[in-house]
Amino acid sequence: MINDRIKASELSSVLSSVRACRLCEDLPLGPNPILQLNPEAKILIAGQAPGRKTHHKGIPFDDPSGDRLRDWMGIDRDVFYNDSVIAVLPMAFCYPGTAKNGDLPPPIKCADHWRAQLLDLLPNIELTLVIGQYALDWHLDKKRSCTLTEIVSQWQDHWPRVLPMPHPSPRNNRWLKNNPWFSSDVIPMLRGKVKSLL
Repeated sequence: MINDRIKASELSSVLSSVRACRLCEDLPLGPNPILQLNPEAKILIAGQAPGRKTHHKGIPFDDPSGDRLRDWMGIDRDVFYNDSVIAVLPMAFCYPGTAKNGDLPPPIKCADHWRAQLLDLLPNIELTLVIGQYALDWHLDKKRSCTLTEIVSQWQDHWPRVLPMPHPSPRNNRWLKNNPWFSSDVIPMLRGKVKSLL
C-alpha cells in the first residue's frame, strides 16, 4: 500500500512535468501533451500520437478511431475514460502535424525522454494494446524487420500480456477488409480479456 502511494505521488509529479513539456515547441499546432495515466490501471493503450481533432479536444481517442477501438475492446466511453482501469500512453503526446498521406510520425524524442519513466510508474498493467507501426517498433523491438501485418498475425506470440494491433483509424478499412481474421479471431479474444480485467 505504501509503495502504491509512492507510485501515485511520483506519477502525479511526472505528469505535471509532462503537461508542462515543451520539447517540441516547433510543432505546427504547438505542444499540447495528451495522455491518461493512473498507477491502478490494468490496461495500457500504447498508441502513436494524438491527431488534429484530439489536439483540439484534449481527450485521447475522442474520434472515429476511438469509437472503433472501444468497439474492439467491447467497452463504453465511461470505462474507457476511467483512468484507474485504462491508461493511454501514445509514443508522442502532441499532434505531430500532417504529411502527404496522413499524420507525421511521432517525434522519437518524446518517447526517449518520457516513456521509460512513465511505464515504470504503471505497476499493475496486465494487458498492453500496442497500436500502429511506431508503437510496435518500440514495444516489440521490431525495428521494421516485419510488416505490420506480419506482426499482428503473430499476435499469439505475445498474448495474453501484449496484443499487437493495427490502428483503428478509418484509413485502415482496407487492411481490415483484407485481413478478416483480425475481426473473427483476435477481437473476440480481446473482448474476453478486457472483460476479465474489469
